Amino acid sequence: MTTHNSEQRTSEGVVRTYITRVKAFSPNARKYLISIMIYGAGFGIHRILFNFFLRSLGFDETFMGLLSTVSSLTVLISALPMGYLADRLGRKFSLIMAALVTGASILLMVIFPTAAILIITNILMGIGSSLGGVVSGPFLMENSGEQERTYLFSISSGLRMAAYSAGDWVGGYLPTWFGDLFDVPAVSPTAYAWAIGMGGVLVIATVIPRLMIKRNKLGTENRSAFAPLSFARQHPGILSKLLLPMFITSIGAGLIMPFMNIFFSNVHHQPDPVIGTMFAWGSLAMGIGLILAPAFADRFGKIRVVVFSQALSIPFLALLGFSPVFGLSALAYFVRLTLMNMSSPVYQTFVMEQVDADSRAMVASLNSMVNSFGRAFSPVVSGWLQVNYGFGPPFAGTIIMYMIAIGMYYFFFLRGRKRVI
Repeated sequence: MTTHNSEQRTSEGVVRTYITRVKAFSPNARKYLISIMIYGAGFGIHRILFNFFLRSLGFDETFMGLLSTVSSLTVLISALPMGYLADRLGRKFSLIMAALVTGASILLMVIFPTAAILIITNILMGIGSSLGGVVSGPFLMENSGEQERTYLFSISSGLRMAAYSAGDWVGGYLPTWFGDLFDVPAVSPTAYAWAIGMGGVLVIATVIPRLMIKRNKLGTENRSAFAPLSFARQHPGILSKLLLPMFITSIGAGLIMPFMNIFFSNVHHQPDPVIGTMFAWGSLAMGIGLILAPAFADRFGKIRVVVFSQALSIPFLALLGFSPVFGLSALAYFVRLTLMNMSSPVYQTFVMEQVDADSRAMVASLNSMVNSFGRAFSPVVSGWLQVNYGFGPPFAGTIIMYMIAIGMYYFFFLRGRKRVI
């Protein structure tokens, strides 16, 4: 009885702490969270349907991989310039521009779906994603206190995933609805274009709450343009340890993540609505994991959460890729998503805490670069492997890369150390 009462008090204390941290979110942070939900719903529709749209136009997996590479390579190349631009423009205007560029790119790619335009619009979408990616971390840091910071990062990611869930679920049915409306097949380019276009409109609507964000008192004129370079020169060892595991992870992720909808379609022969529902539940499960992550980080430490959650995901990744039974593969998909990704905002918070305010946009840019580098090249390799050998080699490559990255987290930050850095 005593043990039960103690566990109950502990659970109640965790819940009270969580509520207290959430109540501490600033008005700017709350408006940003609203914008994240709108953006996530729109982008969720795009990501679940875009490869199917390409396939309906007659493009194969090699071209799909090329477009994924183009977008990621653009993020890679533009990350540092976007970090500098984010400091010059300010966080608010950068967030608004990121939503406008990304949303407009989605609309243009379905209105003019030629190979050349698809490549150009993926470049533009990469620029928008890069700008939004490099500014979000510094924005959250500047609009949160130390106590609630991990919670804000995690809930931001969790709400984005929950919004992806809604977009994925609705996206699975939108082509059928538009197919009925225009009297065309649900798998036709017209049905897919209208469905993806709805997602683009939602992404553009993200600017509404972002226009309501108040600018911080710290102006861009007070930021030293050379502070990020100074930090990089003074702390090359810290930057290398912070960024290298993410680089290895990005190589593995690029081999399979852009193709998960194609995997379930080609290997397990599932229709669009089923895949859309799966992605929806997967995003929701990941969102729940992300929201719970800060409580685990408070209790066990940020890096321990990163190492152990990612390590536990590896068996489920193997089951996902190699199980011949759709039910087991789908279950493994949900569990792997939750475990592998719940550590992302925890680690992002950890990275941002290691650098000074003037250098955060630069470090966020480098973070974006290393995450994009592997994704920029892996999809092309994966697309070729799929056409010639199936999904087995890409999954095997992903497992190996993830295990290497997990080892790096452990040896860099945990083994024999009381303090992480």
